[in-house]
Amino acid sequence: MVNRPVWEELTKEMTAAGATLVAVSKTKPSSDIQELYDLGQRHFGENYVQELVAKHEELPKDIIWHYIGHLQSNKVKYLAPFVHMIHAVDSFRLLEEINKQAAKHNRTIDVLLQMYLAEEETKFGMDEKEILSLLDYYTAQRPQLQNIRICGLMGMASNTDNEQQISDEFRRLCNFFTHLADTTFFNQPHFAVKSIGMSSDYKLALAQGGNMVRIGSMLFGSRNYS
Repeated sequence: MVNRPVWEELTKEMTAAGATLVAVSKTKPSSDIQELYDLGQRHFGENYVQELVAKHEELPKDIIWHYIGHLQSNKVKYLAPFVHMIHAVDSFRLLEEINKQAAKHNRTIDVLLQMYLAEEETKFGMDEKEILSLLDYYTAQRPQLQNIRICGLMGMASNTDNEQQISDEFRRLCNFFTHLADTTFFNQPHFAVKSIGMSSDYKLALAQGGNMVRIGSMLFGSRNYS
């Protein structure tokens, strides 16, 4: 069941901040997504490929689907026909595979490069040096990569109660984003997304300049695992 008052308040906050709310609907039934869709929500995020494919088949086709989980290259083909944005690109190999599968469907898929922020080994992503190295390959291969658009960065802060640490991590991503926007992606308006912040820390993310947040439990309640 959807928490409508929370969704309405979040929508106001996002509008004021110029940010996009991605409703993270993983493990939630299609009926909950439909309920939120009927209120006006269009951006939804999933991190299980099979679950996302099934929901896409069941739900309205103008939903803007975001794949927000770690993605294996061999699973890209299942998402390529319809996914709008893939958030967690952490290798050039994955970037190439997304381009290959998007081309088969005559589509362009938006992607975000995942930047490693947290002090936790369980998180995926690349540091600044690795992202710059990937972008060197990307620039060299750009004529062959016409079916992807790198639209920004995403990152997950450390799982901690230390708000200063979380803010510092978000600020690091936003500062690096600005560097890339002024150099590699100069005068490319599609490079515009800073996807940071979840239910527990989205206010800190917005304060540091984030403009896309991924909210799940606040909207849908705790996750359902079978």
